[in-house]
Amino acid sequence: MSASPARTLVLGGARSGKSAHAEGLVAAEERVTYVATSRQDPGDAEWTERIAAHVSRRPASWATVEAGEPESLITTLRTAAAGGPTLLVDDLATWLTGALDDAGAWERDPAALREVDAHCAALADATAGCAARLVLVSAEVGLGIVPATRSGRLFRDRLGELNARLAERCDEVLLLVAGVPLRLR
Repeated sequence: MSASPARTLVLGGARSGKSAHAEGLVAAEERVTYVATSRQDPGDAEWTERIAAHVSRRPASWATVEAGEPESLITTLRTAAAGGPTLLVDDLATWLTGALDDAGAWERDPAALREVDAHCAALADATAGCAARLVLVSAEVGLGIVPATRSGRLFRDRLGELNARLAERCDEVLLLVAGVPLRLR
């Protein structure tokens, strides 16, 4: 029986099954910490329903860490212990959205973009140095049309760059297409 890869990146488009697949990769693990990157928005009932659907799929034995702030996720990865719980981070697109929001980077202010870049570099480094088994989930947004808005193009470009950085640091990279996992590495 082979050991699980230390770091796995699971990519996929909208409704590709990436989160459920990532959950299945760690379902048999004794201890799992689900690292949630989305931020609650009490004014958005549909978003609240989406979060509730994710929560309802998780085994009751899994711990949850809220890491919607950019530094929270980085700290969680940096402080994870070898032999500690497996970390399942879902997902990096919502984490990046929060980082762009917090920095005020949507209008492409150079100082704000440098702040986001620093967070992304720190996340990549924390991923490489994470001592625990780690499964990251992220959206693959580079296969579609070029977004019509500046903010859409900024998000697509920055997430593509982040995914590439993380893929370099992961032992295994999977792409979910129509619910089917394709092993890229």
